[in-house]
Amino acid sequence: MGEAHERALAAQAAAPQLALASCEARNGALQAMATALRQNATAILEANAQDVRVAREGGAPEPIIDRLMLDGERVDDMAAGLESLMELPDPLGRVLEQRELYNGLELTRVSVPLGVVAVIYEARPNVTADAAGICLKSGNAVVLRGGSMAARSDAAIARILSDAAQQAGLPAGCIQSIESTDRTQADELMSLHGIVDVLIPRGGAGLIRRCVECSKVPVIETGTGNCHVYVHRSADLDMAHDIVLNAKCRRFGVCNAAETLLVDEAIADEFLPGMLRALAAQGVVLHADERVGAIAALAGVDAMPATEHDWETEYLAPEMAVHVVQGEAETIDHINHYGTRHSEAIVASDPAAIEAFCNQVDAAVAYVNASTAFTDGGQFGLGAEIGISTQKLHVRGPFALEALTSYKYIVCGNGQVRA
Repeated sequence: MGEAHERALAAQAAAPQLALASCEARNGALQAMATALRQNATAILEANAQDVRVAREGGAPEPIIDRLMLDGERVDDMAAGLESLMELPDPLGRVLEQRELYNGLELTRVSVPLGVVAVIYEARPNVTADAAGICLKSGNAVVLRGGSMAARSDAAIARILSDAAQQAGLPAGCIQSIESTDRTQADELMSLHGIVDVLIPRGGAGLIRRCVECSKVPVIETGTGNCHVYVHRSADLDMAHDIVLNAKCRRFGVCNAAETLLVDEAIADEFLPGMLRALAAQGVVLHADERVGAIAALAGVDAMPATEHDWETEYLAPEMAVHVVQGEAETIDHINHYGTRHSEAIVASDPAAIEAFCNQVDAAVAYVNASTAFTDGGQFGLGAEIGISTQKLHVRGPFALEALTSYKYIVCGNGQVRA
């Protein structure tokens, strides 16, 4: 039995007690966890500094370093995320349905925890706090398995949170962290059907694909983000300029960053010169189709020819593919072919174009005249999110508390028997 199996069994033992904990007890633990993060910020930052130093020495790209790095503000943000969960309604014990059957039986459907939730993630130490908090608030025990690059940070945060939750009166074992960075432990965790109730991967395409293909535990697929911004011929071009810059450049290494810009051919000559200059000024490497390449050359902007690979790539870096399209039909076909069902945006004032885009684009979130950067649990009022689902069963888009609940039927009678 490896560490993953031991940790999962400990979480399974804690899960029934945690499910019975009152909302007040769970909220009290969240406050204790937030306080502990702030009080132990120095220790967390020391562990994180070691992770960042080793990652830089190993040649990790800057977008990865950005996701890995913590500072005082980010630690406080993690604590604030836990506190925001306290303000949300209790997801447990909600009466989802209540009715009397033909035979006088009283049927009630009530929300309950899933049980044991496993989260496998990469160099994102903030996920340690987000996942632990969301699982605890929803009455689920959690098994955390972070990536090797953030191993010291994850271990420090998990120990602080686990100790705080236990001191606040929650069962020992409700927050478990696998500290081994050996890949076999992730494989073991994925094999624990019957112990782990659901697995949530957070990371790049390779990690997500491996979990989906190899896990014996049901998976909530948190997808990669090959997101697009489409500038329609009816768009306010100043608005489009600002939206594209925000969607691409706010943070390069996040899944809601725009990776491809699609521009209607009717406005390409007017819109693209300034837009390409602005992106280049932000250090964005441009991958351009033939028409865009010609416009870029006239505008004095460097651009490399786009390949088929560029249309399907989630760069997570200061790179962007740019393509001129012939109207909304071609745009929708392009997005549905190359997109990852994450977040897609149209900038337009034409109601018909907007309606066609929203109805026909296959994505968890469709934006009209707004940046894709808003695809985030906190922005959607969910508190700290546990992921952004691109699948269609159970949950889609940013998800948190309600997605980590199931339900049970409670049926009350007065002696009924079935013939």
